[in-house]
Amino acid sequence: MVQIWRRALKDIWANRFLNTITVVTIAMAVLIVSAFGLLSVNFHQLMDKWRNGIRMLVYLKADVSQQDRQALEDRIRGIKGVSGVTFISKEEGLARMKQRMAILERLLEDLKKNPLPDTFEVRLDADALEGDRIDGVASAIRAMAPVEEVVYGKVWLNRFAGLMHLFRLAGTAMGGLFIMAAVFIVANTLRLVLYSRQQEIEIMRLIGATDRFIKMPFFVEGLVQGFFGGLLGLAVLYGLFRVAAVRVGAYLPIGFGEMRYFSSTTLLLILGCTMGVGWIGCYLSLKGFLRR
Repeated sequence: MVQIWRRALKDIWANRFLNTITVVTIAMAVLIVSAFGLLSVNFHQLMDKWRNGIRMLVYLKADVSQQDRQALEDRIRGIKGVSGVTFISKEEGLARMKQRMAILERLLEDLKKNPLPDTFEVRLDADALEGDRIDGVASAIRAMAPVEEVVYGKVWLNRFAGLMHLFRLAGTAMGGLFIMAAVFIVANTLRLVLYSRQQEIEIMRLIGATDRFIKMPFFVEGLVQGFFGGLLGLAVLYGLFRVAAVRVGAYLPIGFGEMRYFSSTTLLLILGCTMGVGWIGCYLSLKGFLRR
């Protein structure tokens, strides 16, 4: 086994220019695919935080009695998917607006009549935010007599979900192209090495060397190329991630948490995949060469 590794490392050093190109190509593939994956993970985290903060606002008609309002609140609480209901009077709503929009405080003070309606703030379970369930909850509340209007962020939620889907498709397509390119370059790099050692391989076969004995150093070479290509790609990605985490973190709302990097299990899985890419490239190259 030691001899096989020694032969593989000797070949790598002897053809270091070609192997460097192969490692860089694999690193580029890893960088692009992993970058899309990392952005997807953090976008999902951001989306989950945002979805959990969604509140459905139920505006009431004018002059709703306290008895009718209490009955409405009980009916809303009874809807499946509703986790909580909070009443916000129009006076409290105006006070909140003044607090959040301090720049308009003087204009709001000159109002002779409060234009805001009484409102219920409805909190939903996580399951109620999936698919069209939130539409069902909104329709059920909208059909109740004292309700004037129901407002929630479904449009933005759907747009963000569509953007995420498009983002994943683009990442998968680009990643697939770069992985195919990496396999192609690994295969052709090893093919050039094989042709440069063609006479040596023929002599080895004449003296009784098996195909397995001939192949093993090249398989090791493919695994080493894949490992170092994956390592380089992940190292560059981590450097970019640290820079982005500082810059983007400053613009994230409070409570959205920090940006996440891949777990150690995911990193090992990525390295395993890149080594697999190197092995596949080597297999394709050896299969045709030794047959001839």
